Amino acid sequence: MNVRTLLALVAASWASAALPQGFAGLGTEAEDFAIPQRGDQLTFPADHGLHPDFRIEWWYLTANLEGEDGRDYGIQWTLFRSALTPGEGDGWQSPQIWMAHAAVTARDQHLFAERIARGGIGQAGVTAQPFAAWIDNWQMASTGNAFENLELTASGETFSYDLQLTADGPLVLHGEDGYSVKSASGQASYYYSQPHYKVTGTVSLPGGAIEVTGHGWLDREWSSQPLAENQSGWDWFSLSFEGGAKLMGFVLRGESGDFTSGTWISADGTAEPLVPGTFQADPLEFSEVQGRRIPTRWRARLPEKGVSVEVQALNPQSWMGTSFSYWEGPVAVTGSHTGKGYLEMTGYE
Repeated sequence: MNVRTLLALVAASWASAALPQGFAGLGTEAEDFAIPQRGDQLTFPADHGLHPDFRIEWWYLTANLEGEDGRDYGIQWTLFRSALTPGEGDGWQSPQIWMAHAAVTARDQHLFAERIARGGIGQAGVTAQPFAAWIDNWQMASTGNAFENLELTASGETFSYDLQLTADGPLVLHGEDGYSVKSASGQASYYYSQPHYKVTGTVSLPGGAIEVTGHGWLDREWSSQPLAENQSGWDWFSLSFEGGAKLMGFVLRGESGDFTSGTWISADGTAEPLVPGTFQADPLEFSEVQGRRIPTRWRARLPEKGVSVEVQALNPQSWMGTSFSYWEGPVAVTGSHTGKGYLEMTGYE
């Protein structure tokens, strides 16, 4: 059995054991890991890098693209870091495990791949300055200042992409200057985004290479216990409206009720944190997806901004059949506002 196979089996068994305590174990006790503190100030470019004293973090990019063939596409690139114990360590003594997901979605296709690596041996990692995040030959790397200009590459057996991203707006800090509360009992993460990317490049599918243009959204988040023990998963929306305004909203599903929050981002990039409960999202239509009943059309509302929209999956079958399985795909937005975005739904088992 090779190392990659062993890591895959470890990740799969870890997922099975952890799911009863929140999606992928994110509701487990923090133990000796660091906990986000209200009032801490995020510092850049240092916080673009890794935080090994926290249990989990991710670098997560999605993009809504239009091909030269006139079709809509979506791409996902995510690098996850999860620690067995706090601290970085050297070589094979590193307690860090890395996992990455990449996907390309069209109306009639959803192609995805997964990579898993051990920390400390150079196979995967992140540097803050110059910024680079990688696993094997997948890479998200700065070609200029920090997050302002990025090169993004990934490949699977049946797809690949090579994209260039240029930010034309500021970073957005969610919650209280980046301290994002996730439950009524106070679980939280550090969370910020760069939602203002213009994207160009090439997506290669079984039918050939396609030149694409569009817009991207990068999320950064880290914590040690971001969910309450009774929260089983989330529905996360990143919506970009015509005219430039954007909305990030999430619903965390729990036995004692849902917890919702998010951020309104004005066209000039000004961010307004939402009072918990003001963002509302309700399923309108379900699809049978890999034996699961998944909501693939939603009504999302933010009354204080006059938002009442339908959010429709481009491809309802956008299931990520990875070690920690979930639904992830591009969406179209209609109603009081029009636009495009991404939807991620976890904990539907």
